[in-house]
Amino acid sequence: MEERYSRNRLYITEEEQEYIKSFSILLAGSGIGSNIAECALRFGFENITIVDGDTVSLSNLNRQNYTHQDISAYKSETLHNRLKNINPNANISFVKEFITKDNLHEIIEGHDIAINALDFDSNIPLVFDEACQKKNINILHPYNLGWGGLVTVITPKGLPLNSLTSDENFNELKMVEYVAGYLRFWEKPNEWLEKIINDYKNEKENLPPPQLAVASWMVAGMCTHVMFNIATEKPYKKFPQFYITSIME
Repeated sequence: MEERYSRNRLYITEEEQEYIKSFSILLAGSGIGSNIAECALRFGFENITIVDGDTVSLSNLNRQNYTHQDISAYKSETLHNRLKNINPNANISFVKEFITKDNLHEIIEGHDIAINALDFDSNIPLVFDEACQKKNINILHPYNLGWGGLVTVITPKGLPLNSLTSDENFNELKMVEYVAGYLRFWEKPNEWLEKIINDYKNEKENLPPPQLAVASWMVAGMCTHVMFNIATEKPYKKFPQFYITSIME
């Protein structure tokens, strides 16, 4: 095994390490995706496309993989530069555009797996999933739960996220409420998560969900592990199953 990945030994075979180098990852959104990208690259995924038209803001710095000097710069370009500094030989590309119905088919072409880290302020995340499913691409959905991380995988033949509800305005909260309800039904209630959900719904202002750096890095590790399992054809959970990990347990 080459020196860069020599400390991966015992966890990953030399053949697996070599194979995942060319396994192509599409990072749709580089908020929480910024943490996932670095973890995946350091693990050995060397073929990553970053797509995001957003710029870094001060409120991102509590959890996303950027620094103060990155404020106002494009996230996709900034993340590209950071990853290339970690591994100059990696195939890292970036697109400084938001994903739309007009460009998504061109963007997803040629990728093995996608990470849907898009904001649910429109139906684009669901349209993105549908397009990926038609191209036989598995899609990971990561969620920052503050003290814990949540990941689910939409498979090419599987159910879409909005199958959870008849509400056309599906968003991240619907998924988190589903997970909390599922755990309570099976008598494993996650009381701290239920409290956060309730407190967030009762906030007087219409604010984005609260998130912590703790969960960003937990989710990064979870996604990297799931992508490794998918790439090497090991078992993995498929939606409506999910992975949830918390330091509160």
